Amino acid sequence: MLGHPIHDEAARVLSGLGGDTSNFAARQLTPRLAGDADLILTMTRAHRDAVLELAPRQLKRTFTMSEAARLVSHHGARDVDDLAALRPQLSPIDRTDIADPIGRDADVFTTVGARIAELLPPILEICTRGP
Repeated sequence: MLGHPIHDEAARVLSGLGGDTSNFAARQLTPRLAGDADLILTMTRAHRDAVLELAPRQLKRTFTMSEAARLVSHHGARDVDDLAALRPQLSPIDRTDIADPIGRDADVFTTVGARIAELLPPILEICTRGP
């Protein structure tokens, strides 16, 4: 929903987790935007596959949140390049999707927000680590 603000329930959950929802506006993912990204994280494998259809050269930088978090916390990835190198070590349990809460009740948004908050720390660790 190009240009729209964050969903009200998502904003409530994000604010409750300490996030800042100000200045949010939905953007369309374009090949250029994807191509310029250092790391692309999606909630589902279908989203990941859609990104790769748009920007196939970004395979080494595109992961679901579950995949990226697992590669750091259980397989020792230390940077984005390690994520790609270690991808073959992922098992089916490492490839779980995060449910899309849109159209569902507030409890689903809360559950999804908690799951994202759980997955983010190891991902942020590699994003903030120096080269």
